[in-house]
Order: sequence, then structure tokens, then C-alpha cells
Amino acid sequence: MVAMQVLSAAEMQLCDRVTSERYGVPSLKLMRTAASAVATFARRQFPHARRITVLCGRGNNGGDGLMAARMLAAAGLDVTTLLLGPPEKMTPDAAEAWRELASPAHGLIHIVATAAELQQHNAALAADLILDAVVGTGFQPPLRGLALAALEWVRASAAPILAVDLPSGWPADETASTITDPVFPADAVLTFTAPKPAHVFGQLTRRWHQPIVVAPIGSPPEAITSSLNLTWAGVSLALAQQPRPAAANKGLFGHVLVVGGSLGKSGAPAMAALAALRTGAGLVTAAVPAPILPSVAAVAPELMTWPLAATEAGHVSAEAARPKQIEALTAGKSVLVLGPGLGQCPDAIKFVTGLLSATKLPAVLDADALNILARKPVLLTKLALGRTLVLTPHPGEMARLAGLTTAEIQANRLAIARDFAQRHAVTVVLKGWRTLIAHPDGRVAVNTTGNPAMAKGGSGDVLAGFIASLLAQHSNDSTRAVEAAVYLHGLAADLAVRNADEHTLLATDSFGVLARAFQFPMRDRNGYVWLQGLPPEALPAAPLHRGEA
Repeated sequence: MVAMQVLSAAEMQLCDRVTSERYGVPSLKLMRTAASAVATFARRQFPHARRITVLCGRGNNGGDGLMAARMLAAAGLDVTTLLLGPPEKMTPDAAEAWRELASPAHGLIHIVATAAELQQHNAALAADLILDAVVGTGFQPPLRGLALAALEWVRASAAPILAVDLPSGWPADETASTITDPVFPADAVLTFTAPKPAHVFGQLTRRWHQPIVVAPIGSPPEAITSSLNLTWAGVSLALAQQPRPAAANKGLFGHVLVVGGSLGKSGAPAMAALAALRTGAGLVTAAVPAPILPSVAAVAPELMTWPLAATEAGHVSAEAARPKQIEALTAGKSVLVLGPGLGQCPDAIKFVTGLLSATKLPAVLDADALNILARKPVLLTKLALGRTLVLTPHPGEMARLAGLTTAEIQANRLAIARDFAQRHAVTVVLKGWRTLIAHPDGRVAVNTTGNPAMAKGGSGDVLAGFIASLLAQHSNDSTRAVEAAVYLHGLAADLAVRNADEHTLLATDSFGVLARAFQFPMRDRNGYVWLQGLPPEALPAAPLHRGEA
């Protein structure tokens, strides 16, 4: 699967136009394919829905809804369609969809001319499913008039809502996770061809696990182009899914060196090392202060260990950074993980700067290593020369690295991560809602897996181990290796939490479902790509709250 680009609203409209004008796919055929995708998804995702209400505007998004209504009625479902506004002012393709729908065989069909008329159709609120096809990608906020009235009307319904393209009212180009303008609620979102910024950044659904899905409708890859330099990280999972050769040996899959830990913080390097083992690294060595080595070694018999000289307080000693010791420590290693549980005492600072200065190993810097280097921004740029350097900050650590406040980071995550990665020639994995992977060349991939259960100690350590392991195995494709690791980390947690609970899941619980995560299909049986949520066949059914999908 080639990279999935994120397109702006204008680029999506151009894609549709190019598909028709240059590649000969009529716009009406695109609409029919989109409507078929909506009808198919609705029946599959909401199999118990027998009564369906379809709210349609007069643009092409409404045309998708009108055609989907006809298809759902043809499948034997009880469909009520409400057209918001007179049909005389519809776009040409939507007008054709209206003509095809207008038959008693296609259920109840109503034209709603005023807000007051909506109250005459309150029976339609008792549906099992509502399709929101009021406005789509071309919409300019805020909702007004009849569309706004329809939003207030639909709030009285307990039915789940499937948004066609976008929840009506949500701007396609918005990169914030939430907006203050009025917007339709959604329990599932189905868009077409490629995601827009809102699909990868926005909290579009009522719950984090509800689906946001992209369906192909016939645009060739050559028509799907963007200047945003923004992609979806999930495509890179294909790198991790490559089969291993029959004659494989552990030397082919790299040797990860995890360096960290201090007295009272032995779990951090242990989890990072175990994560590297579980995700396929050929060998893993954990180098930790000697006093905590026995507890780290007990994590897994497959793990190798290396004692580091320690201070009386149980932190790494500056003596461990002597040239001969570093040479012995790093010999034969493929990738370095530095920082988990290390602490920031003066000896640790000297050790971190000494180790990084003495080796050109590809390195994943996490936790205390980031905080140490935040004090030395000039050194960070020097250390990045001639090597792959991956930084994995949470927003607070990113704030220290960039010399900003956490609020400033959260308000402008995309621009700050991209700028920092380019200026320092590093890869930045900015963690949080929609973790960003910003590369030195300006490209940014957005990760859409992960859930609130990951907001616990240990998640970052596991992620660091995942990244290092995939870097060790795919040293010739570091860009995709980092993206695949981030996506896999969140995907495993998504799979694990469906059999547990958001409150009880531990960072290491995801190891139990890693095999399923590695086998996860990038496209489901209908060819749809799931940006958020999981297709029904991907996991056992889980209890859901009322109105969820």
C-alpha cells in the first residue's frame, strides 16, 4: 500500500475534478460509488438498524446521502429521507440523485423548507440509525439556518449517527482536536479517497474507539496529490509485516542496546528492553547501574544485561562514560535507546553527553535523556550529524526542548514538531492525542491509534523499545520503521483494551496481543482503511455504551 496522503479540502475537490476530466470517471459515477460505500458500511457497522433516517443537504454530500437512502431502501430497510431545502437549488449530481430517489418504493421522502417544519417529522428521530449528509468537505463554518436547526432537532434522538464524509459543521482543514462551532455528533465517520486534516486530527466521534474510515471510490493514485507534506502513519505497518526469510538468523534483525535505570526506576529500562524483544529485535542488551541489574535481568531470560558503574545513590556514574567502557558497551550494537529511568543527577548528565558524543549509533532518546539535552540545544544539533536520532517527547518534554510552554506546544503541535525536526535534523515523535512523527525533511506522519488507557507510566518506555527494535530490523528504511512502531504501539493498546478496561490496562498488557497487531490488515474486506476504530472481524465483540458503534 502506497503512502496515504492527507489532502486539504481544495485538494480533494481538485482530485475529484481531475479524476473526471483527466481519467474519464464521471462525477456521477464517483457519487454512486461513494453512496454504495455508505450503504454497505451502514449495514455492516450497524447490522441491527432497521429504521434509518437520512438527513441530506443540497450539495454533493447530500447527493451521497440521497443515493445511499435509495440503496438502503432497496435492501429492504425502512428509510425516511429529509431533504433540507428546495430541490431546485441542488448541484447537478445531487439533483440526479434526488430524481432517482423520488419513488414510494424508496421509503418516506420529505422536503423540509423551514426549521419549524422539522417538528412535523419527529417520528423520524425514533430511528435505529441516522445518516448525516447535510454538508461535507466543501463546507465553510459555521452552521446556519436550516442546517443549524437540523442539528438542534437531531439532538433529541438517541440513535447513533453515521456521518457521511465529515460530521456536518466540522471544517475539513481543521487541525485542532476540538472546535467551538456547532457540529453534528457522530458515532462513525465514512469519508472517501483520502483523509482530510480533520479526519486525522479531530475528535470527530463521541468515543475514541468509534470508526473513522476511508473508502476508495475510483480516483487513481496519480490524482491524489497534496502539498501539505502530511501522511497517515498506519500505511507503514506493512514494513513490519514483511515475512522473514526461511534461512533467517538473529544477526539479521539487529542488536538493541537499552541504557537507563536508577535505584527505584528499574522498571523503565526493563519495559523498553522487553518491548524491543517482543517486536522482533534479534538481540537486546539492557545496560543499567549495577545495583538494579538483578531486577532488570529477571524480566526475561532472553534479555542480556550489562552492569554500569554506579554512584552511592544508585545512579549511573560518570565513570561509565570512559572511552574504553563505551567502546566495549556499544560494540556490535545496532540501535541505542537512552534515557528511560536514568535520572538527571550530575553524573547522569556527564554520562549521557559522553555516550552520545562517543558513538554514531542510531539512537532513540526518551525521558531523562531528553530533559538533559534540553539544557544543551547546541549539542543536540551536533549529535544529530551523520546519524538517525529519534526523540520521543511528551508535550512537557517538547516544551523544554523547544523553550516554550506546554500550552504553546499543544496549541501548535504540527508546526512546532515539523520546525524542530528540520532545524535539528532529527525525527520527533511528539506523543499525545494523534502522535506526530516529524522527519528531518519536513514530512510529518500522523498516528491515529491509541487510547486513554495508555495514559500511564511505562507507555513511553514501551514505545521507545518498539521504535528501536524496528529501526534495528529495518535500518535501510528508518522513516517507515519509526512510523510503523508508533502505529503498532497504539494498535496493540487498542486491541488489548477491548478485552480489558481503560482504567485497568497496563503498558505491558499490549504484549499479549502483539501477534494480532502484527497481522492487522491495512484494508478490510471491503477495501476500506480504518483510521480510527477496528473492523468487527479484527477482534471479539466488546460491550459498548448506548449509541456507540
